[in-house]
Formats: sequence, C-alpha cells, structure tokens
Amino acid sequence: MDAEAVVIGAGVVGLAIAQELAQSRQVAVIDRHGGYGYETSSHNSGVVHAGIYYPNGSLKHTLCLEGNALTYAWCAEHNVRINRLGKLIIAVDDTELDALDAVAAQATANGVPGIERIDNERRLHELEPSVRAVAALWSSTSGVVDQSGYMASLANAAIEHGAWIALKHEVAAIARVEGGFELTMTGPDDIETTITTETLINSAGLGAPAIATMLGCPLDGSDNPAIPPLRQTVNKGRYYDIVAPDKARAIKHLIYPVPEHAKGGLGVHVTLDVDGGVHLGPDTEWLDDGHVLDYRADDLRRADFHAAASRYLPSLELDDLAPGQVGYRPKLQAAGGPQADFLIWRYGSYVHLGGIESPGMTAALAIARHVKQLL
Repeated sequence: MDAEAVVIGAGVVGLAIAQELAQSRQVAVIDRHGGYGYETSSHNSGVVHAGIYYPNGSLKHTLCLEGNALTYAWCAEHNVRINRLGKLIIAVDDTELDALDAVAAQATANGVPGIERIDNERRLHELEPSVRAVAALWSSTSGVVDQSGYMASLANAAIEHGAWIALKHEVAAIARVEGGFELTMTGPDDIETTITTETLINSAGLGAPAIATMLGCPLDGSDNPAIPPLRQTVNKGRYYDIVAPDKARAIKHLIYPVPEHAKGGLGVHVTLDVDGGVHLGPDTEWLDDGHVLDYRADDLRRADFHAAASRYLPSLELDDLAPGQVGYRPKLQAAGGPQADFLIWRYGSYVHLGGIESPGMTAALAIARHVKQLL
C-alpha cells in the first residue's frame, strides 16, 4: 500500500485527523481545492463553542467539551490567534426566560465550565451597553479563532509527522482491493493518479455522501443494521457585517439570542472575528438536493437581518449592515426535524464522518482522537 491511511478532505477536521494519525501511520490527505478548508471550514464564524446546546452524552456534547480545551491549548502552543471573548446568551424580554432557563439547564447537565446566570440588567448594561436584554447566560470559555491560521498549523503538524497533502486532486473513483482501497484521482491538467491505502477516512464534509456512494454504501440505510443512513441535507447561511464603526466598536462579546434548533441554527447572533470585524448571522435556508452552492454574497435579506438583530440591538439601523460571507452546513437533520448528532462511523477499515457542522471546528482535535480510537 502507498499509505496506511488516506484522509479525503483538507478541512479543519480532516487536517486534525491527519496530524493525529500521522504520529503513528503514513498518512495522505486529498482535497480537490487549492487550499485548506475552502468550503465549510472557512465559511463560518470561527466561534470556539463551549458545549452548551447539545443533548447530553451526544458526540456534539462530549467532543465539543473536550475540543474546547484542546483548541485553546493547541493555539497557545502553535501561535495561532485565538480570543477567549466570552459569550452572552440573552433573553430579550420576559417571554424568553423559559427558553433561557432551558439553555441553562442543558449547560448544567452537560457540565460546561464557566457558566453564570445574569439577571441584573444593570450588570448586563455594563457588559454590553448597546444590548437590550432582561437576563443572560455568560459563557466564559466561548471565543473565536483564526480559522485559516488554525488549519495551516494542523497541516504543518501533519507534514512534520511525514504526511503527504495533495491539493487540487479530486477523487473520481474508489475500488476495494485486497488489503484496502485504491483511489483514482484527477489532478491538475486532468492527469489521473492512483493511490492505495489500508484505511480510508471520509472527511469530505459536503461531499461525504458522494464518496460513500463510490464505495457502494446506501445513503438511506439498508437491511444491514450496521449501516446507518448517510444522506445529508444542506443548509445555507448568510452573514451580514456591521459596518458602522461606532456601533461595531461598542460590541465586546459574542451575543446569541435563545436558540432556534427547529430552524437548523442558533438564531441570528453577533460574532467578532480575531481582526475585530463584527458580524451578524448566520440565518438558515434549507436547500433541495442538487442545489448549486454559490458562495457569492447577495443583499436579499438585509431587512430580515435588521429585524432579527434590532430586537436586541435597538440602535442598529438598516444602513449599518453590509452583505458578508455565505456558508453551507452539511446536516443529518431534516428540515424542521430534531437536532442530529455527528455521525462518526467505522465499517471495517473505512471511517465515515457525516453531518460535521457546528461545533465541528471546536471539536476537531477531539474528533481526531475519537477516530484514532475507533481505528
């Protein structure tokens, strides 16, 4: 075999897995794009989550909680920019207090450190003078990370351990061969290349179902109870930027309304990036199968964003917003359905990662350890 393990997908999770496995195996990483994390990993808010929202005992809960501490430690060791800003989850008025209580109960059940209930409106005003709220949960372990710097550090660590990373190579076919798998790739100038591997890790994000199909895996499950449903839905999220300098500078922390799980997200919230930019979003839009993913920003939902955010940022005006980035979430959750957990499934020497949406970036290093344990 050319490699002991091949990872398909050079997003944050694939790179985290590669550097973890490369410490004891010969690893190759394949990605069709010309850089790291060009899809899901670079089109998000970069938030380091605390593990608050997820069902107790789920992979999202346990791996996010573990990954939070691992991410801060990794970034400190590898000089990656990260900012432990803290987050306020707010009840705008009394009608949202029950929902805030539910979030607090989930955080307690999940053992999330650094959680504090704030019912003193004066203290809330001191923390965020421009925010209107009657109560909040304070999460001290929430923050933001430089996504590109983080991915570069993971890739460099993998390479230092001897991994190969093949960018601009798209997997065209996969065949099972004695002792593992043979992958046919199309590289630059449409040149075909093959690589054989003992173990195959599918961390292709939005493309994970297509890779599974190449292996003959049924996407909707089968009579074999060992094969779970692998089909994903795609959820589009737009962002808007707060471009009024005085209003952007006034915001110091991450600000989240109570979550909207049934809609597939956490509501339109405020995030700050490591460069000081202030963003609203993402919203949620469920897409049909086969929908073309267009990362170009549009200005179709400015009024919707303004309406959602001005509930708790009353001074915000329509002209304070400008279109920001667009991202797509790979979801196992159906539109309007209950939350779905990460799927990390091993079948022989194949490992499939499905529905790796938020908190995938926070959980990446913990996911890598989990995959290594599965193998």
